[in-house]
Amino acid sequence: MSIISLTTDFGDLYPAAMKAVILGINPEVQIVDITHSIRQAGIREGAFALYSLAPYFPAKTVHVAVVDPGVGTSRRALAVKAGAAGSEQFFVGPDNGLLIPAARRLGEMDVYEITNRDLMLKSGISATFHGRDIFAPVGANLSKGVPIEEAGQKVSDFVDLDFENFGVDGPFLMGKVVFADSFGNVITNIPGDAILQFCTFGSKVDVNGRNVPFVQTYGLVGQNEPLALIGSHGFLEIAVNQGSAEMQFGLKGGDPVAIKIL
Repeated sequence: MSIISLTTDFGDLYPAAMKAVILGINPEVQIVDITHSIRQAGIREGAFALYSLAPYFPAKTVHVAVVDPGVGTSRRALAVKAGAAGSEQFFVGPDNGLLIPAARRLGEMDVYEITNRDLMLKSGISATFHGRDIFAPVGANLSKGVPIEEAGQKVSDFVDLDFENFGVDGPFLMGKVVFADSFGNVITNIPGDAILQFCTFGSKVDVNGRNVPFVQTYGLVGQNEPLALIGSHGFLEIAVNQGSAEMQFGLKGGDPVAIKIL
């Protein structure tokens, strides 16, 4: 059975329209909701969700992702094939960087601009709902085995997005907040292996001027106490045991974060 995953900032109602279109084209497909709770227009947050979970899906999975503040403008629609031959996965969505980190994580990738209207919704294309009218039907067709080359021409000038765009400045690791999850944990773009080059578990780090222990898991500090750890996604995370680091540190997506090794 083929699989299509969905990642959007739509909340309720609109994902059902996408599912209806998908099932109309491929009624045998299994649809998996990654999330529909991405912050509105949170491209980096949506990209991180895909990046974190795509490696756990089986070969031939099609990931349809729609966080698309540029819908209806001149921004392109993309279909991407990524991964080693025989274990490829596919990504469908807008050309705004949303798909690229996850695709790159799987390995070699080929990127195509979607121009083939035969793969889109037959009843017409709305200027405001490409998730339903372009991305869902293209994803459904790919899940049925339509070659990705039929989507359109290969392109190389797609919009890129790189989570690991962090820096080292003396004793500081300089990065950004990718997003805060529903627990209030603040995920940065600083890779875990980068901070492990400078300190070990049990030591302390300075997070934007505040000393916190660098530990392996949440329960190693007291309730409501802050900590830093390497999350399951492989990036440095700022958290509060049974509390919200987002609120306690006042950090949100896109904010700069400076980690000083003490």
